[in-house]
Amino acid sequence: MPRTPVLLSWSSGKDSAHALAVLRRDPAVEVRALLCTVRADDRVAMHGVRRELLERQARAAGLPLLTVELPTPTPNDAYERLMRDALQPARRDGIEAVAFGDLFLEDVRAYREANNAKLGLRSLFPLWGRDTAELAREMLASGLRAKLACVDTRQVPAELAGREFDAELLAELPAGADPCGENGEFHTFVYDAPAFTAPIPVRTGEARESDGFVHMDLVPVD
Repeated sequence: MPRTPVLLSWSSGKDSAHALAVLRRDPAVEVRALLCTVRADDRVAMHGVRRELLERQARAAGLPLLTVELPTPTPNDAYERLMRDALQPARRDGIEAVAFGDLFLEDVRAYREANNAKLGLRSLFPLWGRDTAELAREMLASGLRAKLACVDTRQVPAELAGREFDAELLAELPAGADPCGENGEFHTFVYDAPAFTAPIPVRTGEARESDGFVHMDLVPVD
């Protein structure tokens, strides 16, 4: 049976990386490339991770990287147009679906499905509906390693920025915070994972605060 050619929406974080590992175990799916939005300042949208680290992730995963360049600011209609412009050529090249690492936010899933349907693309959610505490433990047990690149200080302490995503951090999260940060509590950068051929050396740099978020600059180490 032919395998379904898929793009994986890639945020540089743990959910994307774990989704890649899950998809690679699925004999019905072939992940062809990573799809990532990059801001005008050469950093991953939301996560704030440097483009160089994003490119190192793609090399470690052994996959081409398709970036969507976002202007600042990016109104929603502009975002949808840019995504459409990126996905239409992929569709012509045989891509049949886009996979996402989303976990339980119904409105986000519906938005993605509606936009992809306009292009004749299916939407896949390999981690959908999992208990997030169990999923976080599963990620760590698999060998996935990540650092918190961004935290929302209205939901979790600012000092968690730059911390290792590990069992100790999970135990310190405030009551009500999602263990996977699905409500935007935090975003991560994965520097090692089962889907990677080798770890990506990285160190923490300078923290920046803006609009209630703290971004930890993660710096590649040669």
